[in-house]
Amino acid sequence: MPLRCFLVLCIGAGVLLAAEKYTGPRPPQPDTPYILHADHLIPMEIGNAREDSRKNETAFVISGATSSARTPVSEPIFIIEAKQIAADRMELYKLEVKNGNREATFSRSKKKGGSRPVHVLVTPLSGGLYRIEADEPLENGEYSLSPSDSNKVFCFEIY
Repeated sequence: MPLRCFLVLCIGAGVLLAAEKYTGPRPPQPDTPYILHADHLIPMEIGNAREDSRKNETAFVISGATSSARTPVSEPIFIIEAKQIAADRMELYKLEVKNGNREATFSRSKKKGGSRPVHVLVTPLSGGLYRIEADEPLENGEYSLSPSDSNKVFCFEIY
C-alpha cells in the first residue's frame, strides 16, 4: 500500500513537471485583458462604469448598447499580464441593455435579485501572465470583466 501511494505521488509530480509553459500570444499592454482566439488576441472595450443610485439598488452603467469587442465563443478565454491589477480579483458580469446603455444592478435590500458574478477560473501561466475563463458556458449578450475593487470595465459581446 505505501508503495502504491508513493508511485501515485511520483506520477502526479511527473505530470506537473512535464506541463508545458505557455507559448501563446502575449498581451501588448499590461493590465488589459484580451480575448484569446486560437493564436491571436482580441482587445476588449475599455471603459469606466458610472455608479447610479436608485431606490433599492445601485446600478453600474456603461455607455453604449453594444461592445466593440465581439466573440462567437460561449466559453471565452482571457489572457492578462497583471502588473497593477490583481487577476484573481477579476469578476465577470452579464449586462442588461437598457435605454441604450449596458448596466449591472445590485440590490441593497436582502431580497434576491440583481446581478451576480459568473464564476471564473484564474490560472497563473508565467511571470504575471494569467488565463481567466468562465466556469460555465455563457449565453449570447453583453458582458463585463472588472476588478472587484474598481469601476474600470473590460467589455465584450458574445453573439
